[in-house]
Amino acid sequence: MRNKGYCRIPRTLFECITFLARALPVRSVPTFIELLIGAMLTQTGFVTEAWLAINPLRSWTAYYKWLQEGKWSWVALGVQLGKLVMTFFPQAVWFLIFDDTIIYRSSRKAPGSAIYHQHGNKSNRPQYARGQCWVSMALSISSGIKHSAVPLLSRLMRSDGNTSKLDATKTLLRVIAPVFAGCKRVFTLVDSWYMKWPYLSYVLDLNFQCIGQVRRDTALYDLPINTGGRGRPKKYGKKFTAEVVSSLPEQRQRVFLYGKWQWVRYRSAVCLAKFMRGHSVRAVWMQFEDETGKLSKQRLILSTSSALCAEEIFSYYARRWSIEDLFNQMKNRWGWRETWQQSRQVLHRWTQILSVAYALPQLLAIYCGEQVESFLFLTPWRKRNEITAGRVRLGLQMILGNVRIRDWWNSTSRKFQPPFQPESRSDDENSSKPQTFMMSKNSQAGNTRPPPTIMADY
Repeated sequence: MRNKGYCRIPRTLFECITFLARALPVRSVPTFIELLIGAMLTQTGFVTEAWLAINPLRSWTAYYKWLQEGKWSWVALGVQLGKLVMTFFPQAVWFLIFDDTIIYRSSRKAPGSAIYHQHGNKSNRPQYARGQCWVSMALSISSGIKHSAVPLLSRLMRSDGNTSKLDATKTLLRVIAPVFAGCKRVFTLVDSWYMKWPYLSYVLDLNFQCIGQVRRDTALYDLPINTGGRGRPKKYGKKFTAEVVSSLPEQRQRVFLYGKWQWVRYRSAVCLAKFMRGHSVRAVWMQFEDETGKLSKQRLILSTSSALCAEEIFSYYARRWSIEDLFNQMKNRWGWRETWQQSRQVLHRWTQILSVAYALPQLLAIYCGEQVESFLFLTPWRKRNEITAGRVRLGLQMILGNVRIRDWWNSTSRKFQPPFQPESRSDDENSSKPQTFMMSKNSQAGNTRPPPTIMADY
């Protein structure tokens, strides 16, 4: 087999796929890699489209049976993705984002199909709609001032039973907690719906911290002042009413939040939250100021770590918005809306493969921009030439469209790597003849120097 252009693919991509393959049985790895590459190359979430996007070695029935009856775990694959990000792209502080979204369905036979309430209150959406409710866990990554979210695991809510979204969130957190066991600073970012004591107590038991927005009328109290008199000591001090909050010193600062520079007015205090059984928290009352000086509605953000300053709290919480962009990309550009499967287990498996297919190009776009600069010529109309996951996919489509992906997996060394360029005999032959790349099943090393990579050894 002859193939040109594979030297433009960052070597980090092959190392990441090799790392992910450790979570699956050896016999399942070639089929998994083929479907993963196919999911990267297509914008729809159909298994057939992913199969047609590559040059498959086997018939479609083999891939169908692997998804239906294969002996592999989609949860282990998501945990391995979390380990991959920690190994290849370490950070000082880790942020886990939890949120839910609805995939619209018209059929009642779809797994988990039910009528759900739309909490977003959008004008172009009904208040109640039929669909599948997913609780997703994403990992926030950053490069400079740019923040993105990488999907780790998503759990489909059941249409029957008493399982709530809080239970699903705690399940996902319990699965991923061993991955971050050695990390000292791990924060979970949630919206106001998840800021409840059953979830917060579980987060604190894992030695994690949580930052989230709550209602403005949340009962907050000052630290008690015990005079040493008779009777039981006081548990709470004075209540933080609207008058008390307005008497706190206000600060004004220009910060970069939600993709732009904004003026923020905020007040902060260390207080006791009654709904958290008197746990000490740092509360931040903040408002945005526009160019005309008009202030937005006041929002209240709580942090279970009272040692954080106010600037860190609302800067960290701004990372939560990246999961909204993740849902938009996964639904409209990576085929989450078309993930139709007849059983709940198979739907989880295929959705996890789509999540990994989005996570790898996203990681390459954030951290390996210099290695994917060769893909910029595909979209010359962009002024800033910003590298995104979609542009990485365009480059992969030009190279991997007609490649026999299964032959790139070496079962002996258990590595996924492309064929290497053989060394030519003379410089005259190189100048007179175009270079071609021969693929050999038994080839494990090449004579050319590989492109730069983030991590050569694991």
